[in-house]
Amino acid sequence: MRPLLATFALAAFGDRYTHILLIIPVAIALMVQRWRERLYNPRFWAGGAGLLLLSIFLAVIGWRAGGSSEIRLAIEMTGLVVWWIGSFLLCFGRSALASFLFPLFFLFAVVPIPSILLDQIVAGLQQASILAAQFLFLVFRVPVLRDGTMLTIPGLDIDVTPECSSIRSSLMLLVTTMVLAHLLLNKTWRRVLVVAIAIPVSVAKNGLRIFVIGMLGSRVDPAYLTGNLHRHGGIVFFLIALAAIFLLLWFLRRGEEHAPSTLIPQRS
Repeated sequence: MRPLLATFALAAFGDRYTHILLIIPVAIALMVQRWRERLYNPRFWAGGAGLLLLSIFLAVIGWRAGGSSEIRLAIEMTGLVVWWIGSFLLCFGRSALASFLFPLFFLFAVVPIPSILLDQIVAGLQQASILAAQFLFLVFRVPVLRDGTMLTIPGLDIDVTPECSSIRSSLMLLVTTMVLAHLLLNKTWRRVLVVAIAIPVSVAKNGLRIFVIGMLGSRVDPAYLTGNLHRHGGIVFFLIALAAIFLLLWFLRRGEEHAPSTLIPQRS
């Protein structure tokens, strides 16, 4: 229980881990939905015991590991998720595991990413967002110069800080896309495609936010640079990105519905 409580505390008080609060409720909802479609009887399978032993091994490593407490927490939470999956497999067997594969492995998203890795992700999003915003300025013929994390347009210098990477909304968009792709699409490659596209869509969202605030602050009113749109407007651009994901899902779902069915010749 200690690793789980520590993870929930991290998610409740850390902006970069907010998405974790959604993982377990969403996974449970997906499992309940799937369970109603088909009933499963308890069935012992020895492979589950192996996963349980693996989870104990990971827990011991996490307990004895030196270094950062965040790394220990990540190892312990990984062991806990493996324990959950192993318990399910032990009770219900491989056929049930295959039916609940996505919600069970979706639980790995509850493992908090250590800061040493998360900082690298934030830095990557920050640089990609700068490039996206610079591209938008150029498309709209606004002179722009880039110097490190600073974008300069006529009348305004924009310092793109790590907070502009919008790591929280980017992770939320990725998690939401994974669930929607699982629910709305049937083909695995289509699901993977949508999740992969969600990453550049998130970058484009961040670039659009920098561009819009920069244009409003330099052309309309400097108050936009410190106003509500800058501080609390992330939800607006998140919804724009989510609309783009829905459009892509709609297009791919139509492709599945109109795909020609394979005819199997009957034997005479």
